[in-house]
Amino acid sequence: MPLMNLDASAFLADPQLIQALKGRSRSVDCSQEHALICQGDPPAGVYILHAGDCVISMHDEDGQRAFDLHVLPGSLLGLPGAISNIAYSLSATALAGAEVSFVPREEFSNLMLTEPGLAVLILKVLAAEVRTARIAACKG
Repeated sequence: MPLMNLDASAFLADPQLIQALKGRSRSVDCSQEHALICQGDPPAGVYILHAGDCVISMHDEDGQRAFDLHVLPGSLLGLPGAISNIAYSLSATALAGAEVSFVPREEFSNLMLTEPGLAVLILKVLAAEVRTARIAACKG
Protein backbone atom coordinates (compact mmCIF):
# COMPACT_ATOMS: atom_id res chain seq x y z
CA MET A 1 0.00 0.00 0.00
CA PRO A 2 1.56 3.35 -0.99
CA LEU A 3 2.31 5.81 1.78
CA MET A 4 1.00 9.04 0.28
CA ASN A 5 2.42 11.51 2.81
CA LEU A 6 6.02 11.46 1.64
CA ASP A 7 7.42 14.58 0.03
CA ALA A 8 9.81 13.85 -2.85
CA SER A 9 11.44 17.26 -2.39
CA ALA A 10 12.91 16.05 0.94
CA PHE A 11 15.70 14.34 -1.00
CA LEU A 12 16.69 17.42 -3.02
CA ALA A 13 20.10 18.97 -2.46
CA ASP A 14 21.35 22.49 -2.99
CA PRO A 15 22.90 22.91 -6.49
CA GLN A 16 26.22 23.94 -4.88
CA LEU A 17 26.32 20.59 -3.04
CA ILE A 18 25.39 18.65 -6.19
CA GLN A 19 28.20 20.37 -8.08
CA ALA A 20 30.77 19.58 -5.37
CA LEU A 21 29.66 15.95 -5.18
CA LYS A 22 29.62 15.62 -8.96
CA GLY A 23 33.31 16.49 -9.02
CA ARG A 24 34.00 13.49 -6.76
CA SER A 25 31.61 11.07 -8.41
CA ARG A 26 31.61 8.51 -11.17
CA SER A 27 28.85 7.96 -13.68
CA VAL A 28 26.48 4.99 -13.27
CA ASP A 29 25.28 3.16 -16.38
CA CYS A 30 21.50 3.44 -16.40
CA SER A 31 20.91 2.60 -20.05
CA GLN A 32 18.61 -0.07 -18.59
CA GLU A 33 16.76 -0.10 -15.26
CA HIS A 34 19.41 -0.27 -12.53
CA ALA A 35 19.07 -1.11 -8.82
CA LEU A 36 21.18 1.49 -7.04
CA ILE A 37 20.45 0.73 -3.40
CA CYS A 38 18.91 -2.33 -1.75
CA GLN A 39 17.24 -1.96 1.63
CA GLY A 40 19.31 -3.75 4.26
CA ASP A 41 22.61 -3.65 2.33
CA PRO A 42 25.65 -1.99 3.90
CA PRO A 43 26.15 1.58 2.67
CA ALA A 44 28.58 1.96 -0.21
CA GLY A 45 28.04 5.66 -0.76
CA VAL A 46 25.64 8.28 -2.07
CA TYR A 47 23.89 8.40 -5.44
CA ILE A 48 22.91 11.61 -7.20
CA LEU A 49 19.97 11.68 -9.60
CA HIS A 50 20.90 14.30 -12.20
CA ALA A 51 18.11 13.64 -14.71
CA GLY A 52 15.45 11.08 -15.50
CA ASP A 53 13.39 8.96 -13.16
CA CYS A 54 14.25 7.04 -10.02
CA VAL A 55 11.94 5.26 -7.59
CA ILE A 56 12.66 4.73 -3.92
CA SER A 57 10.79 2.09 -1.99
CA MET A 58 10.64 0.48 1.41
CA HIS A 59 9.47 -2.94 2.53
CA ASP A 60 8.05 -3.76 5.95
CA GLU A 61 9.20 -6.64 8.17
CA ASP A 62 6.91 -9.06 6.30
CA GLY A 63 8.49 -8.15 2.97
CA GLN A 64 5.43 -6.20 1.82
CA ARG A 65 6.09 -2.99 -0.05
CA ALA A 66 5.28 -0.06 2.27
CA PHE A 67 5.63 2.65 -0.38
CA ASP A 68 7.05 3.76 -3.72
CA LEU A 69 8.09 7.32 -4.39
CA HIS A 70 9.42 8.91 -7.57
CA VAL A 71 12.23 11.25 -6.58
CA LEU A 72 13.20 14.40 -8.42
CA PRO A 73 16.41 15.24 -10.29
CA GLY A 74 18.81 16.80 -7.82
CA SER A 75 18.03 14.17 -5.19
CA LEU A 76 20.63 12.47 -3.01
CA LEU A 77 19.98 8.80 -2.34
CA GLY A 78 21.52 6.75 0.46
CA LEU A 79 22.48 9.75 2.56
CA PRO A 80 21.45 8.43 6.02
CA GLY A 81 23.33 5.16 5.49
CA ALA A 82 26.43 6.90 4.17
CA ILE A 83 26.56 9.23 7.16
CA SER A 84 25.77 6.67 9.86
CA ASN A 85 27.44 3.61 8.27
CA ILE A 86 24.24 1.68 8.99
CA ALA A 87 22.44 -0.46 6.40
CA TYR A 88 20.36 1.35 3.81
CA SER A 89 16.77 1.80 5.01
CA LEU A 90 15.33 2.22 1.50
CA SER A 91 15.80 0.73 -1.94
CA ALA A 92 16.35 2.91 -5.00
CA THR A 93 16.00 1.95 -8.65
CA ALA A 94 16.97 4.20 -11.53
CA LEU A 95 14.74 3.74 -14.55
CA ALA A 96 16.22 3.33 -18.01
CA GLY A 97 17.74 6.55 -19.31
CA ALA A 98 18.28 8.17 -15.91
CA GLU A 99 21.49 10.12 -15.37
CA VAL A 100 23.01 9.05 -12.07
CA SER A 101 26.41 9.38 -10.45
CA PHE A 102 27.90 7.72 -7.38
CA VAL A 103 30.15 9.07 -4.63
CA PRO A 104 31.88 6.33 -2.61
CA ARG A 105 31.29 6.55 1.14
CA GLU A 106 34.94 7.30 1.98
CA GLU A 107 35.06 10.14 -0.55
CA PHE A 108 31.75 11.47 0.77
CA SER A 109 33.02 11.36 4.37
CA ASN A 110 36.21 13.18 3.38
CA LEU A 111 34.14 15.89 1.72
CA MET A 112 32.13 16.41 4.91
CA LEU A 113 35.32 16.72 6.97
CA THR A 114 37.21 19.03 4.63
CA GLU A 115 34.35 21.29 3.46
CA PRO A 116 32.33 22.41 6.52
CA GLY A 117 30.09 24.63 4.38
CA LEU A 118 29.05 21.62 2.33
CA ALA A 119 28.53 19.57 5.48
CA VAL A 120 25.84 22.07 6.49
CA LEU A 121 24.12 21.59 3.11
CA ILE A 122 24.29 17.81 3.58
CA LEU A 123 22.70 18.14 7.02
CA LYS A 124 19.87 20.22 5.52
CA VAL A 125 18.96 17.35 3.17
CA LEU A 126 19.16 14.87 6.03
CA ALA A 127 16.95 17.10 8.21
CA ALA A 128 14.37 17.36 5.40
CA GLU A 129 14.28 13.55 5.11
CA VAL A 130 13.74 13.19 8.87
CA ARG A 131 11.03 15.86 8.88
CA THR A 132 9.21 14.18 5.98
CA ALA A 133 9.38 10.77 7.67
CA ARG A 134 7.96 12.19 10.90
CA ILE A 135 5.10 13.93 9.11
CA ALA A 136 4.32 10.75 7.17
CA ALA A 137 4.35 8.69 10.38
CA CYS A 138 1.93 11.07 12.08
CA LYS A 139 -0.46 11.25 9.12
CA GLY A 140 0.07 7.72 7.83
